[in-house]
Amino acid sequence: MTKKKSWEGLLLCFPSLLLLWGVMGFSISYLFFLSLHEYSYTTAGGMLWHGITNYVDMLYDSRFWHSLNVSMIYSFMTVLLQIVIGLGLALLLNRSFKGQGVIRILFILPMMLAPVMTGLIFRTLLFSSMFGIFNYLLSFIGIKPIGWLTSPQWALPSVISIHTWQWTSFAFLVFLAALQSFDPDVYEAAEIDGAKKWQVFRYVTLPLLRPSIVIVAIFRLTIAFRAFGALYAATEGGPGTATETLNLYTFTATFKFFRIGYGAALGATLFCLSAIFTIILLKFRRAQ
Repeated sequence: MTKKKSWEGLLLCFPSLLLLWGVMGFSISYLFFLSLHEYSYTTAGGMLWHGITNYVDMLYDSRFWHSLNVSMIYSFMTVLLQIVIGLGLALLLNRSFKGQGVIRILFILPMMLAPVMTGLIFRTLLFSSMFGIFNYLLSFIGIKPIGWLTSPQWALPSVISIHTWQWTSFAFLVFLAALQSFDPDVYEAAEIDGAKKWQVFRYVTLPLLRPSIVIVAIFRLTIAFRAFGALYAATEGGPGTATETLNLYTFTATFKFFRIGYGAALGATLFCLSAIFTIILLKFRRAQ
């Protein structure tokens, strides 16, 4: 009976799955196909076969390596901060208290904003060199205005903080749901054995949270790799190329330099990196 219901469920989902994989499969296949060509506006056929030339060009492109480095720093730092802060908030709010519903809603609100809107809010209201709230507050303690988004030194940490502020809510929700699903008997047994709070967290909570941490890392890492809206609205990859991630460079190469095939090769590389990190993280998913 169970097997029959399982097959019935698969059959009901099959049309949607077929459509989903059809769209994804075509898009990914065409991306790799395009990366082996170069689009010409002067040739009748439009497409010129380049083979792996676009990928070879990447190896000698210093801007590609710089954007890849920025992507790695941006992605891993934002994911690490989201996991640490989200877990801390979940542990703090995993209890009953007056007004808990309102506080939880306030923590979720940043995730509801469009990334472009978030980038513009930070660019104009918070991180503006002349009119930003942060510089206004720093002036009270005698600190000169900081170019949060215009200084090569501060631009990358600033956009990392923007992404972290908006998407920590996702990690918080996942961790809070996981904590509330744990069996209280496990914690009671640990207390009976004389375990301290830190030992309970280290040897009970963290191992049980392992699948949730991996899921958050996968979702947030893949999204951080292809982050665009908030980054483009805040800095457009500047100053210079200080905050130009691989995704932003793909956009620039494709739609500003009109190197369609090279942009597709950059996009294909970004896709492969996301897939590799996802496969690696999935190996650590099982709880201990």
